[in-house]
Amino acid sequence: MQLTGQQTLPVSQDKAWAALNDTTLLQAAIPGCESLTASGDNEYEALIVAAVGPVKAKFKGKLKLSDIDAPNSYTMNFEGQGGPAGHGKGSAKVRLEANGADQTVLHYEANASVGGKIAQIGSRLVDMAAQKMAGEFFESFNAKLQEQYGVVAALEAAEAEEPQSFVSRIVAWIKRVFGGGAKA
Repeated sequence: MQLTGQQTLPVSQDKAWAALNDTTLLQAAIPGCESLTASGDNEYEALIVAAVGPVKAKFKGKLKLSDIDAPNSYTMNFEGQGGPAGHGKGSAKVRLEANGADQTVLHYEANASVGGKIAQIGSRLVDMAAQKMAGEFFESFNAKLQEQYGVVAALEAAEAEEPQSFVSRIVAWIKRVFGGGAKA
């Protein structure tokens, strides 16, 4: 399974890098994540409840960051066991690109393989579940960034200073609701 995409984050590259390395923020943003704890230098253990079609399981996994080029990129290798539901492993390359002073484009490329009952469900259903989880993660991650750095308040204050047409107010509202118009 391959998953690639990009997201526009409403913060500077340094703040985006800090958030991508903040286990508390990541735990809150990852769908179904019950715990995410450091277990060594750039190594983490995670407990995630996930459902793929009719199969729901608690996955215990390990994450390891490598090829770290702060604040630009890293590679995350992961593997997890979900008991009888199956197992998964793979890697994801994450790259940040500054887009002005207060925006960052996050590029990602993930490759993963699954086995057990999850693999028997079929690749289309597994791919759809992975895309759904990625979409939920980025929606939540963007919301957490906005909360932590007060991005929404700053945007609303700037909008209040300038009179806007009805159409531009609707467009601004849509951008706020859908995370700056970023693609999932």
